[in-house]
Amino acid sequence: MPRATSERFSRAHQPSIKSAAAGGAKSSKQADDSSSGAGARNPIFNTERFGQHILKNPLVAQGIVDKANLRPTDKVLEVGPGTGNLTVRILEKAKHVTAVEMDPRMAAELTKRVQGKPEQKRLEIMIGDFVKAELPYFDVCISNTPYQISSPLVFRLLSHRPLFRVAILMFQREFALRLVATPGSAMWSRLSANVQLYAKVDHIMKVGKNNFRPAPQVESSVVRIVPLDPPPPVRFEEFDGLNRIVFSRRNKMVHAGFLAKGVLEMLEANWRTWMAEKDMIVPDEVDVKAMVEAVLDETGFKEERAAKMSVDDLLKLLSAFHNAGIHFA
Repeated sequence: MPRATSERFSRAHQPSIKSAAAGGAKSSKQADDSSSGAGARNPIFNTERFGQHILKNPLVAQGIVDKANLRPTDKVLEVGPGTGNLTVRILEKAKHVTAVEMDPRMAAELTKRVQGKPEQKRLEIMIGDFVKAELPYFDVCISNTPYQISSPLVFRLLSHRPLFRVAILMFQREFALRLVATPGSAMWSRLSANVQLYAKVDHIMKVGKNNFRPAPQVESSVVRIVPLDPPPPVRFEEFDGLNRIVFSRRNKMVHAGFLAKGVLEMLEANWRTWMAEKDMIVPDEVDVKAMVEAVLDETGFKEERAAKMSVDDLLKLLSAFHNAGIHFA
């Protein structure tokens, strides 16, 4: 995985709309002083043009940092620092901060905020795409998350090794509610199950749209993610592969998802591969549909609905399919 650049800010930056938009929601105490009114444009960074929403409430920024319960020995990863409203508060409590920022203009402003101060030596700025960056060791992640990378960010963090202690992340409200949803609730989804397989997730703070400049069209929420240690011995690709099928029709009976176009053909191909790897004789014809229905009958999930299945239910179903030689990745 390529490392994001960490170049010094010696060249003129010619921002593209694509790269700036990927910067997402930004936090900036400095920018607060450069415009007035909740919906005003920011004349320094032209946030209106690039779709950025700067966190203007210092109490919210401090609340996010406080929720991390930082220790003096902590190394912190911050995603989307903007010009540093969260960063300077993190530096007051942590040993070191690595900030990953997409927009060199924002990174340059963050550099100015700590230039010549003791905090400068404890801050490393990586310019580039977080999803592609080679991440360092970190104990805690704090992020005013660019909404475009919400899902990739969560799964990138959960796949990182060694495991971090906690992540305090701000997301669009609907996305946050899906992360913390419970089986049987309206928001329970494939995303909910996939994340809760590997972590405990709590909703800890609502952030209204008027806390940003300019105000976005959606509300935000802050969640706490604590990875399970040790993580369950389950391949994510397998668990997600099953969930893709059962949640494709979350309010219908589970067996309906397996009747969707191409599903049985995919499962038969996977079964044949598994048989070949086991050096077992592969028959010319096989009734995969009957095999699937047998597993669903055996586990009692045939007429269950994905919307009501817990992570434990899904793991039980996945294990039964594996016992029958049926895999999903």
